[in-house]
Amino acid sequence: MSGAAGAPPFTDPVGCVNLPRLPVIPTLLVAAAVATMIALGIWQLGRAEEKEALVARAEWALTMSSEVEYARDEPARERVLYRRTSIECQTVLDAGLVAGTSASGAKGWAHRYTCALPDGGQARVDLGFSREPNPFEWSGGALQGLIAPGGRIVAANPPAGLAPLAPPDPRDLPNNHLAYAGQWFFFAVTALVIYFLALRHRRRRPSLR
Repeated sequence: MSGAAGAPPFTDPVGCVNLPRLPVIPTLLVAAAVATMIALGIWQLGRAEEKEALVARAEWALTMSSEVEYARDEPARERVLYRRTSIECQTVLDAGLVAGTSASGAKGWAHRYTCALPDGGQARVDLGFSREPNPFEWSGGALQGLIAPGGRIVAANPPAGLAPLAPPDPRDLPNNHLAYAGQWFFFAVTALVIYFLALRHRRRRPSLR
């Protein structure tokens, strides 16, 4: 038994360095947060592909010469964005001005009207462009134009006194999903780095465990 007195102290039975235990609840919380961030990043990548497909369909719609009926419900209108349509503005319900761009690229004002349709529905119409915010009298009537996002109709042939507005461009549709995906992945990596630094700080202060 004399040899036992000089034996080295007992360590790991397999001769490996003991790893510090991870705090269970904080680790689970961080893991759940990181998993959620990664899932959101992947979802944003999918949304980016969907938006690219939407832009491609919209650009194809601009090449179509045939007209579609102006639908009353928003989901149906979304399916025919950038298609040509015709309406009968039976009664002008409201008129106003919003910032607009002419077909030649000039900046000024778009004359926007809300019309009552013969079927009982309503439609917003961007009738034409002017450089100055002067009122323009329009009593409605037959109108042709392109269906823009939000259900607006951008008139193709404005009445005398107004210039044509720039037609809606599918490339103006916001597609920030790739940037959002990158942000979520960055947040996930940042959370892991911060947690790693917190664990290292914790191991250096064993009295606070």
